Parts: sequence; structure tokens; C-alpha cells
Amino acid sequence: MKLGVHVADFTFEAGPEGLADDLTRIATSVEDFGFARLSVMDHLFQIRVVGDAEREMLEAYTVLGYLAARTTRVDLLAWVTAVTYRAPGLLAKAVTTLDVLSQGRAMLGIGAAWNDEEATGLGLEFPPTAERFERLEETLRICLAMWSDSDAPFEGKHYRLGRTLNSPQALRRPHPPILIGGGGEKKTLRLVAQYAQACNLFNTPELEHKLDVLRRHCDDVGRDYDEIEKTVMMQLDPGADGEKIDALLADLERLAGFGVEEVHGIVPAVATIRPLELLGERVVPAAAGFAS
Repeated sequence: MKLGVHVADFTFEAGPEGLADDLTRIATSVEDFGFARLSVMDHLFQIRVVGDAEREMLEAYTVLGYLAARTTRVDLLAWVTAVTYRAPGLLAKAVTTLDVLSQGRAMLGIGAAWNDEEATGLGLEFPPTAERFERLEETLRICLAMWSDSDAPFEGKHYRLGRTLNSPQALRRPHPPILIGGGGEKKTLRLVAQYAQACNLFNTPELEHKLDVLRRHCDDVGRDYDEIEKTVMMQLDPGADGEKIDALLADLERLAGFGVEEVHGIVPAVATIRPLELLGERVVPAAAGFAS
């Protein structure tokens, strides 16, 4: 099992003036302590489960470009891109650029978007749910078209591209892995089965059921269920002095028993670096031995 770190809050003690240095220390520590992935949210206002909307929030792909220059090994992605915030061709180009400049470490994390408060606040498109899912599927098709050997036009219900040219191409072959976030049983998990290399679910009592639903969708579309990486988002909290590590390891081992291959999460007090150190010393190596 691999572990990844999700940076969801940019309000640190040093304030905006120290934010670049804080992110550099976090990113290099994530890499030094053996984590596999590093992600940021694709939000423009802070989300309510983390804090007030007025807290600091940075634009995801600008941050990822900065992190690419500060790291050499970890995979980088937005967890997850809000599909309606960027035109699909521009999104494919942004992920490709991240992949080239990180030397093959980009992933496309994507979902149907949900935060109407920030979309309305900043004048971004936020159509009804059904249309957002239609746009999500078209966006996936466009990204795959741009990562293919063809530059043929794309004609969809919501998007029309006259030429799907993408030069240079992504270094990661056949393309940057696609992770689709969410556990919706009718639409999201069907899209995972059809288009994605990874799913993202949560550590809830429904997890095993969600994986069974994904397996059925894979059967329906003729996809090998084992080809899809199963990831879970949860808090990675070792405790101030490591007192929560045993319980965390037990939880990770249980998830591995369901076939979960990567656990990704927010690390409390991440900017102090000490929690990353504790996780790197005791949790990352132990989790690597958990067979999924």
C-alpha cells in the first residue's frame, strides 16, 4: 500500500509571505519521507469542512507547477479537478504541461464539481448535476483524444474542438493516469470503469459495497476490475507524539484487505513537518508491506 499527502489548507502561521517556503518544506518532506503522491484541492474558496471561505486558497494548477519544480519523485495531481472550471482542451494542456515539466509525474484527478458557492462567486460555469456529468464524460473523451496519436476534431453535445493537437505530448505513456473522484453508483463509478486508471472512495462502512458496484460496472463494460487502482481518502493523523499510529496502521491494514492500494489524506499540522516525519518513520514502511 502506498500513502499520499493532500494539502487542503494554505493558512499557515507564516502567512501568505511565507507560503512559498512552507509549501517547499512540505513538498520536499513528503518526498524525503517516502510518500508516493502529493495533491492539492481544486477549489477557489476554502471549503466549509476545512474552514471559513475566507481562508487562504490557491489555484491548483499554478501550485502544482510550483511543486513540480520543488520535487523529483512524487506524483502530482489536483484531488480533484472541478470539470466545469476549465475548458477541456485547456485542462488537457495544463496536465500535459505539468507532466512534461515534472518529467512524467502528473496525474489527472477529476470530478463533476460540487461547490456552487465559489463557482457563483467567481462567475464560473456551474450547470445542473446531470449536465455536469455529461460534461465530465466529454472532458474525459477529449483528454484521451488529445493524448492520442490523432489530432482529429471532436464534436460533442457541450464541447467542440476543431483540432485536438497537443504538442508536446505527455511523457507518461500511454497518458497521465486518470483518477475519478466520488462514489456515485450510477454515474461516477461507471465512468471509472469506462475511462479511469484509479477511483477515489472514502473510509466509510459503504466502502466494500462501493467496490462491488465498481466491479459490476467493470463487468458491464468489459473492463478488468484489477486494472483500476483503488484509492481511499482519509485523515492521516499520527498524533502529536505518534500515539495514534497503531490505530492508523490497523485501519490501513483493514483497507488493504478490501483491495485498497493507496490511501491519501490530509495530515494535521502538516506545515510543522513533525507529523510527516512520524508517518514516514513508522507508517509509510509498514503500509508498504500490506498486501491488497
